[in-house]
Amino acid sequence: MLSIELKKTYYGALIDKNPEYDGIFYVGIKSTGVFCRSVCPARKPKFENCEFYATAAEALLAGFRPCRRCRPVSHPDEVPEVVRKLVQAVEEQPEKRRKEADFRKLSTSAAQASRLFKKRFGMIFVAYARARRLGLALKQIKEHRAVINAQIDFGYDSGSGFRDAFSKIMGAPPAKSKEVNLLKADWIDTPLGPMITIADERALYLLEFVNRRGLEREIQRLRDKLKSAIIPGKTEIIDSIEQELNRYFKGELEQFFTPIMMIGTLFQKRVWLELKKIPIGKTLSYSDIAKKLDNAGAVRAVGSANGANQLAIIIPCHRVINADGQLGGYGGGLARKKWLLEHEAKYGK
Repeated sequence: MLSIELKKTYYGALIDKNPEYDGIFYVGIKSTGVFCRSVCPARKPKFENCEFYATAAEALLAGFRPCRRCRPVSHPDEVPEVVRKLVQAVEEQPEKRRKEADFRKLSTSAAQASRLFKKRFGMIFVAYARARRLGLALKQIKEHRAVINAQIDFGYDSGSGFRDAFSKIMGAPPAKSKEVNLLKADWIDTPLGPMITIADERALYLLEFVNRRGLEREIQRLRDKLKSAIIPGKTEIIDSIEQELNRYFKGELEQFFTPIMMIGTLFQKRVWLELKKIPIGKTLSYSDIAKKLDNAGAVRAVGSANGANQLAIIIPCHRVINADGQLGGYGGGLARKKWLLEHEAKYGK
């Protein structure tokens, strides 16, 4: 989370159209729903309407669309024409999964498009398109807006693009969500970035950082297993975990009591139960967990179950490290894993 001082520095650069900050930050403008570069020539927003991001991917995941004036992800002086056309295509049909034939129509290939996007934006084309789709749905969850308002903000002439993007991720068009089994989803701001939470009135099913690798697939698996759709909203369970997370990040909570539902195989559930037994401020290795399951040869399977955890922090997969003491992997990113371990190491001191 950016400090207020850094936000003010970025805002000053935005007002001055300072080229030294071009590419250093992107600004999401809440009043218009777009995100811009520091040198954007458009009328400047008020400070309170600005959200600042380090990368275009973060702005996309927050639900902002690229500004048409400063072109933050496809500036004509910096990228090839094919990239600009692909960005435009995503805006026109964010829900579409593009095949090789779609790339050929633009005189390119999926591989070349990925290379161009990776070189310029630090993410391949598929990741860009996925971030835009996910951002549309997450913004609706974050703001609890009426569908028609969200549609207008996202710049669609009709509601079909928004409804399709929403339903691809959340399970049903918003207008039809009452006809199927429903889960509620909400957005929780934390010191490590926003998290998405999904629950019903009985239990919490998912808690993840919104830019976690594979989040869209996680939501898809949850939908399929529960045969449910997901709509924006709150439940008592969501209120409970939000309160507990606030206390956890303040160093006031060592154990979570919000009811959870673990969706996985029998082996995965056994691993997750072992993870919950790791005391705060302590770590175990993947091999340690395997031995506790009386299956010393299951180290890789333990690692796979660790990665399949859908309840970040609550089921503390971040407390599992390599046998040599290295951090190992973490879906939310190694920087977050390091922060969480350092934060928890302070407990009891």
